[in-house]
Amino acid sequence: QVQLVESGGGLVQVGGSLRLSCAASGSINSINVMGWYRQAPGKQRDLVAAITSGGSTNYADSVKGRFTISRDNAKNTMYLQMNSLKPEDTAVYYCNAVVVNVLYRYLEVWGQGTLVTVSS
Repeated sequence: QVQLVESGGGLVQVGGSLRLSCAASGSINSINVMGWYRQAPGKQRDLVAAITSGGSTNYADSVKGRFTISRDNAKNTMYLQMNSLKPEDTAVYYCNAVVVNVLYRYLEVWGQGTLVTVSS
């Protein structure tokens, strides 16, 4: 069993910053791609940023230059530094990972989500 647990969400004013964390635990052999997705009320879940085990990253156009994704492979943890936050960044943020478990099976795992609210 593999679990992802997010933390760091909350209420912040426009222009402020937050840092999200996603910690993976369980029967993990390795973690391939990790990513952050977000879902605003009434909207679909969209990719925000992703990072490979080698550190290659990609971002949604809407967050480029404001958000930074990173990971600590030794700790099986991923981060999302969010700066210059806007009201449209308000959403539930979900952690996602493609994990190779101890039986060498590929699993796609989701976290439970953490709410980010940007107030004006």
